[in-house]
Amino acid sequence: QEQLIESGGGSVQTGGSLTLSCAALGFTFRSRCVVWFRQAPGKEREEVASIYRSFAAPVTVDSVKGRFMVSRDDDKSTSILHMNNLGPEDTAVYSCAVSRAGGDCTEIRIWGQGTQVTVSS
Repeated sequence: QEQLIESGGGSVQTGGSLTLSCAALGFTFRSRCVVWFRQAPGKEREEVASIYRSFAAPVTVDSVKGRFMVSRDDDKSTSILHMNNLGPEDTAVYSCAVSRAGGDCTEIRIWGQGTQVTVSS
C-alpha cells in the first residue's frame, strides 16, 4: 500500500521552530516531486514548499521564504520541512504529497494524513 506518514507537528510559541518529517512507504520515492501544503482553519489549502528531485533546488513560497526549508533523502524515502521563526499565521494542518512517478510537482497522486502545527503568541 502506498502511504506517506507525517510526523513532527505540535505546539510552539511565536519565534519557535518545528521540524516535520514525511516518510514514504510502498512506492518508489526518488522519481517523484515532493510538495508540502498547509491549510489553516477557514482558508484554502496552499502550497508552501516543494523539491522536484534530489538534484533540484528546493522552492518555498514568499510567505515562508527564509524561514522554512525543505529537503529530501531518497535513500531513506523521506522529506523534511524545517520551520523556523514561526508565527500564529503559520498555524495550520501541514501535509506532504508526492507526484506520480516521473511527474512534475503539479501532478500530485499521493497525500499524507496531515499533522497539526499550532503557534501561540
